[in-house]
Amino acid sequence: MSAMNTSPLPHHSVVIVGGGQAGLSLSYYLKQRSIDHVVFEKRAAMHSWRTQRWDNFCLVTPNWQCKLPGHDYRSDDPHGFMKKDEILAYLEHFKNAVDAPLREGVSVLGVTPRDEGSYLVKTSIGDCTADQVTVASGGYHVPIVPRMAERLPKSVLQLHSEQYRNAASLPEGTVLVVGSGQSGAQIAEDLHLEGRKVVLAIGDAPRCARFYRGRDVVDWLADMGYYEMGVNDHPLRQGVRDNTNHYVTGRDGGRDIDLRKFALEGMELYGPMCGVEDGKLQFEPRLGAALDHADKIYNGINTGIDKYIAANGIDAPAGEPYEPPWSPAEERSELDLAAAGISSVIWCIGFAPDFSWLDAPVFNGRGHPQHVRGVTQQPGLYFLGLPWLHTWGSGRFSGVARDALYLAEHIELHRTAREPAAAESERQRADVAS
Repeated sequence: MSAMNTSPLPHHSVVIVGGGQAGLSLSYYLKQRSIDHVVFEKRAAMHSWRTQRWDNFCLVTPNWQCKLPGHDYRSDDPHGFMKKDEILAYLEHFKNAVDAPLREGVSVLGVTPRDEGSYLVKTSIGDCTADQVTVASGGYHVPIVPRMAERLPKSVLQLHSEQYRNAASLPEGTVLVVGSGQSGAQIAEDLHLEGRKVVLAIGDAPRCARFYRGRDVVDWLADMGYYEMGVNDHPLRQGVRDNTNHYVTGRDGGRDIDLRKFALEGMELYGPMCGVEDGKLQFEPRLGAALDHADKIYNGINTGIDKYIAANGIDAPAGEPYEPPWSPAEERSELDLAAAGISSVIWCIGFAPDFSWLDAPVFNGRGHPQHVRGVTQQPGLYFLGLPWLHTWGSGRFSGVARDALYLAEHIELHRTAREPAAAESERQRADVAS
């Protein structure tokens, strides 16, 4: 009978789950502190930027906001908007500069707290233990496709926004885009510019101007301190984490996305899609209200900029409120799928989080982690890279470095506090062994 294998599991001071910009940003600061760690990435580092973006994708925030740790944007177009290939090059340079202890192609299958205050980490290449664990895999895991999609004919091609690449890859015919957040509005624009007939079922996403009173709106908001505002200082407090992003684009140097203008050019707009019955698409009859809501947010942001300019005596060109060039003549609640010639549907209604592999009491009733600046109530367990983890930029290139630095400092303090206890535990194990 063979002897039981009692060899200890490989151990790391810190395990980072996720090799995107968040995980590598934390690795950057842990390396500065000589803290032993490993980064597990189930695919390849930055894979979502390569595999889940359409061909004409570009940033919607200006390049100067790209501030990954030690890797600020340094090229000659700070107020431009990097295209997909440029983004990938920027991220590849960042990855190479960090030179993280990265294990690509390794899935984390489970993380469980242990009695002694460490964690058991199960992976596709075997188990290990860790003193601390940071979940840096983001919050966009499961593409949302509603059950009503099952009632569409099999002849209709259905894609999620992460699968869309370009207009030429879709079959001939009208394209139904469902959702008007950043992805939905930009994909609808991409198809529209390629001459495709588009039906857009909009939602309640807000919008903002690209430029106002002589500057990019992002520049004004930066001066106004918006991007420094912590989540608990926001009027919505933690409720802001549930907000849909404002739609705007950086395409062709940046511009507004004006759905009313698209309607004048032939795009068909409907309210939120709510069902499919007998070959007919069903929509909530509130297109006008949804457009008005988006415009109200648009004008409200600009009004805030007006007040800032006036209060600070800034010399800037005059600005005018947005006036709608088009409004729906009627609220249509139904569209015959075949009569409209719809051959493909692109679902742009977001993603759901999936942290089912993490066995720790840190989630609310909707499966979202509860934390303060990424620090949970479970000692040694953290989150990084989530939208509004701390500020507007937490899930973006602009704010993840600050969040990563904060967690690295917290990890270092936690590690220092654990050292006496760990040393005593090791001494006791040595005494037992002897």
